[in-house]
Amino acid sequence: MAFPFLQRGNLADHAKQLRLAQYSPEIILEGLLTGVDNVRTDVYLSPKFAEATRHHVAKLLAKYGNVEDFVAEDAFSRAVASATATAPSRQVTGNFIGSPKTLPGQPAGPPKTAEPADFKKVTADLHIVALNRAKTDNSVSIDLLTRLAVIKLVRTELTAQFAQLLERCRVKLKNYEGPRTVNPQKGIEMRERFAKLQVTKKTILRKAGQDIFVTLREIEKETLTRMRRSLFGDAASSSYDLFLNRLLFTEDGRDDFLNAEQYVMLGNYDRDPDKFQTMLEYAIAYLKSLNLVAAGTSDEDKQLDAMLNVPENAHELMAGGTPDDNTPKGKAQRALLNGWVGFLEKENVMDHVVASYEVVPLLAQYSPPINPQQLKNSIISKTERKRVETLLEEHGRISPDGLNSAVKKVEGTKGVDRAKIAGRYLSDFIRYHRDFRRFEAVLSAMDGINVIGVANEKLRELSAINNTLYEFLLAEEQKPSEGNVIDHIILKADIRDSTTLTRTLYERGLNPASYFSLNFFDPVNKLLPKYDATKVFIEGDALILALFEREGEQGFGVGKTCMLAKEMVQIVRAYNEQSQKSGLPTLELGLGICFQESAPMYLMDGTHRIMISKALNESDRLSGCSKGVRKFINSQTNPFNVYSFQTVDDMETGGIPDEFLVRYNIGGIHINGLAFQKLQKEVSLKLHEVQMQTIWAMEKVKLYTGVVPVGQGIFHKMIVREGTIPFVDSKTFSFQRWTERKYYEVCVNEALYKQLDHEFQSA
Repeated sequence: MAFPFLQRGNLADHAKQLRLAQYSPEIILEGLLTGVDNVRTDVYLSPKFAEATRHHVAKLLAKYGNVEDFVAEDAFSRAVASATATAPSRQVTGNFIGSPKTLPGQPAGPPKTAEPADFKKVTADLHIVALNRAKTDNSVSIDLLTRLAVIKLVRTELTAQFAQLLERCRVKLKNYEGPRTVNPQKGIEMRERFAKLQVTKKTILRKAGQDIFVTLREIEKETLTRMRRSLFGDAASSSYDLFLNRLLFTEDGRDDFLNAEQYVMLGNYDRDPDKFQTMLEYAIAYLKSLNLVAAGTSDEDKQLDAMLNVPENAHELMAGGTPDDNTPKGKAQRALLNGWVGFLEKENVMDHVVASYEVVPLLAQYSPPINPQQLKNSIISKTERKRVETLLEEHGRISPDGLNSAVKKVEGTKGVDRAKIAGRYLSDFIRYHRDFRRFEAVLSAMDGINVIGVANEKLRELSAINNTLYEFLLAEEQKPSEGNVIDHIILKADIRDSTTLTRTLYERGLNPASYFSLNFFDPVNKLLPKYDATKVFIEGDALILALFEREGEQGFGVGKTCMLAKEMVQIVRAYNEQSQKSGLPTLELGLGICFQESAPMYLMDGTHRIMISKALNESDRLSGCSKGVRKFINSQTNPFNVYSFQTVDDMETGGIPDEFLVRYNIGGIHINGLAFQKLQKEVSLKLHEVQMQTIWAMEKVKLYTGVVPVGQGIFHKMIVREGTIPFVDSKTFSFQRWTERKYYEVCVNEALYKQLDHEFQSA
């Protein structure tokens, strides 16, 4: 479409100082196998999730269709259902399309009434399963595949369950037909509601779809975003933006009400001058006039279309309709805005632009019975307005005052107000264009997925046999297995000077056993189930815990152990504050964590198992603190709690240099190198190099930030410091040189977490 009145040179001069971005939404699935049809990827979703989705969709449709009483079961129906369910030959649950047969081992009987919270929980659980599977396979495409499969299933169920709802209503209406009907008036009312259900299908589907969209968005915000970033960082983050799109659960991405509420109301009739395709051509022609892309290139339109996927570009072009005329950039934006207004006026669509906003508050009052597009056009056209007024008269003498008021507003919108609306319109149009392109990208990706239903067991089995099936089951649906232990993590908590502490308590007539129990062992015991930790050894001045990772499990063993250790430090700090207020002695703690990439061994002492592991010995060293080094480190001004020093040359250590290291650990968490390497595989760690005061001077300190998932919806922040071991004089403790060896500390200093808090905001 050519627009000769747009002069490239004039507008392009004003656009030279502006910078517009480009964005083309896409979902790239890499490394996935094709299924049995050699075209699409086979996916099998949890039967429990599929059934919860059917129940939830069916309830939403009945609710928004105002026919909940149509499908409610009476006492007789429930009795029949219960009796039928107990018969061996009739093991079918529910009245929903695709409802699975009762599985072996499940109790027969009518299904429990599904609640919205049930759908939300089972959906969140399924996505967590997918994320863990993706982490195990080291492929974010696995998680993207699950997202697409879930959306495809929901879209399918919206249509299928609406058809099922219509059928159930028809069956119900038969009870009110015939001359012997007990309540004919009730029958008339129900037939009217049934007719309205059919007529308002698109509205009902929209409301149900938006309800589900809100639920999925809540799950994303509350759990999935943080967990995904914890596992994968920002990998494929632009692809996940495509799922935060209200158009996903519309039939074709075009809905008058949704557009009016969230974007801008575009024309839908062929004769409408403001329909989407026409306005897109106008917007591209306008951008062409700015010479933003070299004219005549093969991909000129493609690049301009990509510019219309970035809402910020609208503000860059014309400041949302309100440029600041006091700045050079604002003056350029004003010129571009005036050019856009002149363009719309020339094409006779400016009145439609203004009307698209004035019609929004009228929809609740007039539509239905008036079609939204007809209502919008009536604000502009006298002929269409007369038709609408006639219809309003026929439908119960509905007052046209609101419509007439909107007509006056459109006619009275002049000058600056008109330009402001034109700028707003471009911004809203670009947002819609972006989401429509995202909608198209998701549909295209879903075309490559075959979601195998529970009723198609043969196809599922065939795909599974050929190792081409991506199966996502909830924990309770998976076959129980006792996987072999493949690695383990040891945590050693060392309580310093317990002998002196015990003597002090005795001298004051206090009970050391209850003191240790209340201030340390009892609180720690309550943490163990949360982290699935096991006691290995316990005595008055030491506690050794273990976490095991088994074959086939997605493990966060090191991350969880570090978070357990951090909570232990916080517990001791809290009790120490109370003890100081009461005049009691305080506990001093040092923790060491070691990862060993193998299962521990055991020897038997009668019936008692005794663990044998290299990690036990190393964690003991890491939790310790050399007495001589304490006087050289001022813990009041030092932000860190762990240090390692070398005082003996490597050639004099007999090949075991770790045995000769001097360590400082007061209230800190010292982890070995293997634990840090494993942690990097478990969660995404972001490196920050920060200038900080340490023992001798300001140094560039390496800090790694990450977020560790420790339970559903529970995430803990983590900062790990990578330190370089210095060589120091053993007598004066003066610095000599840096070695090439590293040590690692899980930081517990709250001030440090506050300092880096902004790094966690996006995690």
